[in-house]
Amino acid sequence: MLTPLDIHNKEFGRSLRGYNEDEVNEFLDRVIKDYEALIRENRLLEEKVATLEDRLTHFQNLEDTLSKSIIVAQETAEEVKANARKEAQLIIKEAEKNADRIVNESLVKSRKMAMEIDEIQKQASVFRARFKSLVTAQLELLESEQWNHLLDEKTIRVEE
Repeated sequence: MLTPLDIHNKEFGRSLRGYNEDEVNEFLDRVIKDYEALIRENRLLEEKVATLEDRLTHFQNLEDTLSKSIIVAQETAEEVKANARKEAQLIIKEAEKNADRIVNESLVKSRKMAMEIDEIQKQASVFRARFKSLVTAQLELLESEQWNHLLDEKTIRVEE
């Protein structure tokens, strides 16, 4: 590669009908300045390209990390959903067991109450029958001749 120093040190041979030496030197000075400016610009562009490549690599790594994070988040969300479904099923089963237990306890209580009601009704019937029998016996006693006879005797004794 040609350097600005190579251009500066370049000497041309002289010939009889050659170019004007001052014009050639002036032109070479301009070429050297332009060439140095191009080299500086080229270095700056190379540095910029390197910086951009570093940033690109950084963003590619960031993209890979984000992609992996999204995958992990999706997997975690699926696990959470699955666990929630399992927990919901367990809660439902537990609720069904509790409901069955409550229904069974209610049935047992209602049967017990029905038996108690039957027993009370039987006792009430027996009481009624006994009470009716007692009342009937008392009515018979009141209507009997013996009652009348007792009344007559008391009345007699009181009058005497």
